[in-house]
Amino acid sequence: MAAYATALGADPYATYRQIDLVGRTAEADGGALVQLLYEELVRALRVAAWATEKRDYARKSEKVTRATAILFALESGLDFDTGGDVSRTLSRLYTGARATIVDASVGDDPRPFHDVADNLEEIAAAWAQVRRAA
Repeated sequence: MAAYATALGADPYATYRQIDLVGRTAEADGGALVQLLYEELVRALRVAAWATEKRDYARKSEKVTRATAILFALESGLDFDTGGDVSRTLSRLYTGARATIVDASVGDDPRPFHDVADNLEEIAAAWAQVRRAA
């Protein structure tokens, strides 16, 4: 079997998630893309916590990398001119979340991943509510 086919066939669920994510991203407007990033961020943090509990360090590392990349993407999309204090507050939140995640990545306590996921889930819910009201 070709290398790409082997990689795709290794984990059918992961393959489906990747295809689903690509499809959802291609169709998303700006607000929907931010919502999608929050969902993926929270999911990555929950899996990082699970992987920490199970001592699955490879998966933990993968999800920590994914979560920090998403936080960088969210921060790079902030408009500090238009967003003012909200953008500055979100930037500080993302910076603090990244620091917590990186610190937790070298430990064996899943709690920091849960805590950051819980906080970001609240923001994601508020973001979704704003989008529905618009």
